[in-house]
Amino acid sequence: MNSLWIDSIENKKIFSNLNANVECDVCIVGAGIFGLTCAYYLSNLGFNVVVTDKSELGLRTTAYTTAKITSQHGLFYSYLKDNYNSKFAKDYLTINEKAIQNIKNIIDSENIKCDFEYKNSFLYSTKPSEKSVLNKEFELLQNLGFNCDYVFKTGLPFDIEVGICFKNQAQFHPLKYIYGLSDCIIKKGGHIYTNTCISDIKNTGNDLISYSDKFEIKSKYVIVASHFPFINVPGLYFSKMYQSTSYLIAVDAKKTLFDGMHINISSPIFSFRTAKINGKKLLIVGGSDHKTGQPSSYEDTYGILEKKAKELYPNCEILYRWNTRDCVSLDKLPYIGCYSSQLPNMFVGTGFKKWGMTLSNVAANIIVDKISGKQNNYEYLFDSSRLKPIKNFDEFKNVLIQSSNSLFLDKIKKSRMNFDDIKTNSGAIIEINSKKIGIFKDKDNNIFAVNPICTHLGCLLSWNDIDKTWDCPCHGSRFDYRGNNIYDPAFKNLEIYDL
Repeated sequence: MNSLWIDSIENKKIFSNLNANVECDVCIVGAGIFGLTCAYYLSNLGFNVVVTDKSELGLRTTAYTTAKITSQHGLFYSYLKDNYNSKFAKDYLTINEKAIQNIKNIIDSENIKCDFEYKNSFLYSTKPSEKSVLNKEFELLQNLGFNCDYVFKTGLPFDIEVGICFKNQAQFHPLKYIYGLSDCIIKKGGHIYTNTCISDIKNTGNDLISYSDKFEIKSKYVIVASHFPFINVPGLYFSKMYQSTSYLIAVDAKKTLFDGMHINISSPIFSFRTAKINGKKLLIVGGSDHKTGQPSSYEDTYGILEKKAKELYPNCEILYRWNTRDCVSLDKLPYIGCYSSQLPNMFVGTGFKKWGMTLSNVAANIIVDKISGKQNNYEYLFDSSRLKPIKNFDEFKNVLIQSSNSLFLDKIKKSRMNFDDIKTNSGAIIEINSKKIGIFKDKDNNIFAVNPICTHLGCLLSWNDIDKTWDCPCHGSRFDYRGNNIYDPAFKNLEIYDL
């Protein structure tokens, strides 16, 4: 299921894979929006940068986002004020507002054609019971000195109870944007290698060595921009984050569409924006998120979005369906900074939740400042070494229970499925001679068998019948039905069985 952004790119950029040992100032692992933004800023400062990616440019989270460039991150500022303080909330808002302008400055100075448009962004509710919650958020934003509006209409084709409008937010085509960044990086002497999987990074004392299958990259600095950090120790990011899957559809409404970007505050969440593709204005609807690895049906994911689209525009045509994964920290804030106190020249940016367009720019500026020896007054917000108490105890408990079950209890439970129970074009875990086997039957009844144990930390995988993949409920790694790894933090393929 390709996203709208992938299918609307006519000339896809192709880069070669790493074919020799190389040396550079900064090695960046991951060619999504965060990694390429880091490379752009560093190359402008004269650093020799090398960017690698296990796939092609942006073909993980960046190509599957809604691509809203906004500081309106859901109902979030009251959370920050209540759990930290007003200054913390204001600084978070300020640096994300600055990121919007940073992105616009890059687009203008480099003449990047990426369909950038300023839009108003609306946070709203249709429920009278939620009015007080939005009132609290609005009053806080006013007290922080932020210019936003309290509204009773948003332009959506249905009534709302109340909403908050953030002005001068934006949207764009994310792949066109990072293609523009890649052109700038190459012009400045940087190098980009795709289909190059970095599987380990070692500190030699004077340098860091990043290892691919056959070759290595020697650098003074490394930035891990691989979405979910794949080096387990030090750092222990697998114990501090999980991945969330959300779904999107692009729709030809067959009618005149509203303007602006919209999201409601309570379940079921619906995110709306528009995009002009080949002269036609399409509606993008997102939502239906759940923890990656939890089994979900079509009806509970794409089905909810399609039902909503049909409710609003009965004659609409569903043109695209896609889904994405976002890293979510247990306190809801990204980790940005040194990968670990033991690795002062290795940096990380992760846990952007669902707001990676602005937060990727925030993270890039913080890390570039650290590499270039500048003080960044906002890095304290996202301290990657923080050991503060978990703010979200319910989420922490759920993650701990799920991980424990997948690592231990589920492995010894007797499988309820038999081989004959598995339908064609579907999969499940069965037992053969007391050994768990992951089985997929394709439409022609061909059988594909794998060891359904995640190659990251050994969690029992679950079958995703929507995407026909094996997903890890612990940390979000994913594998296709043949056992090929397609999503980090795992990078090794599954063991394949011949039946």
